[in-house]
Amino acid sequence: MKKTTKFALTGLAAGVAFAAFATTAQAQEEWTMTSTWPENLDLIKIDQHWVELVNKLAGEELQINFRAGGTLMPGTEVFDATETGSIEAAGDWPGYWAGLNPAFSPLATTTSLFNGVDYLNWIQQWGGRELYEEIYGQFNMVYLPYGITNNESGFMGRTPIESIADLEGKRLRLSGRDQGRVLEELGGSQVTLAGGEVYQAIERGVIDAGEFSTPGVDFNAGFAEVADYWATPGWHQSASVFGVMINKDAWDALSEETQETLRIAADATMAWSLAWSERQSTEATQKFIDAGVTINQFSEEDLARIQEVTNDVILRGACEDPDHAKVYQSMIAYLEHYATWRDVSAPYNMSRVMDNLPSLEEIEVCL
Repeated sequence: MKKTTKFALTGLAAGVAFAAFATTAQAQEEWTMTSTWPENLDLIKIDQHWVELVNKLAGEELQINFRAGGTLMPGTEVFDATETGSIEAAGDWPGYWAGLNPAFSPLATTTSLFNGVDYLNWIQQWGGRELYEEIYGQFNMVYLPYGITNNESGFMGRTPIESIADLEGKRLRLSGRDQGRVLEELGGSQVTLAGGEVYQAIERGVIDAGEFSTPGVDFNAGFAEVADYWATPGWHQSASVFGVMINKDAWDALSEETQETLRIAADATMAWSLAWSERQSTEATQKFIDAGVTINQFSEEDLARIQEVTNDVILRGACEDPDHAKVYQSMIAYLEHYATWRDVSAPYNMSRVMDNLPSLEEIEVCL
């Protein structure tokens, strides 16, 4: 009797253990995630950093199978694939979707406005995070911003650009709706090309100059091999944000604890990305110099003129769409509010001291 009872209890314990194991195995979600970035562009490292963190921190419930951009589908198709649930997630740069909603443009970058710390502050404490969720939420997605890079390199090419007067009549690769409008006001012509095509376009003279990303990304993309001149600073994208689009149904299938883990991983990646990018930019700038690339910097007068044109473009665009106005209203309200402390802490402040912002009152009329 004792042996029988002991066997029965042992069998019961084994059954409970097996059931628990089976439940755990079934509970684990497996996601497919891709990116807008191919393997040969360094921006993919931001996506990979987040995925690695998630797989470490949430491995018992979620594992993400990450595929580089272009291996599952063209980068232009990842938005629709995530929205419909064909894949669970995709890393992106919001500006690529400005044709669907112009609010995506300032969610991705600004012309002569935010720097990297501004985006960090705004996302974390001034309502930016909620606006990403609201705009992407219109497309059945949850969005976690998880990457920030500071201002981009500027224009690189075989034609010297020493001032904004030299932009007149030039064909320049430039990404972004608002950026293109500013360039056109300055006399240049926007050429839209995928990032992977900029190298050949400079090499073959299809464009007079082009921009893509930060110095670290641009150098590793080979720009020093084809560019003789570099016009800086990159006023056209004073900072950029990257993140992950997550299908809403896939997100809702996760526990609240795992959702929070994904958010924590996003915040950690965001801090890492800014420092990683700045270190890369510092080292790459020296490499461009060593390669013999001539660096020309826009004057303070030129940058002031660019700011004036930018303000006009922002005000004009805001009244074309209420979502666009809402994002810019939030950004400029942040800059005005933060100035209370920012300006009295100069020169040790973490943001630009600006005395010429787009009119908040005029934007609010468009809401």
